[in-house]
Amino acid sequence: MAGKLRVTQTRSTISHIARNRATIKALGLHRIGDTNDVPDNEATRGMVRQVRFLVSVEELPEESK
Repeated sequence: MAGKLRVTQTRSTISHIARNRATIKALGLHRIGDTNDVPDNEATRGMVRQVRFLVSVEELPEESK
């Protein structure tokens, strides 16, 4: 799990609990359609799992050096 995840916000955080809004913000997302590349580790996978109904996720291949 050393690659990256591309997380895109697909639904609004309006009418969701503050914990979900804070998780979306911690992932670096601000509005519907925003995309952010985050490291693929246990912490970010847990964050994505908590808001899986608000985001879409795709795994990015590991970059070779």
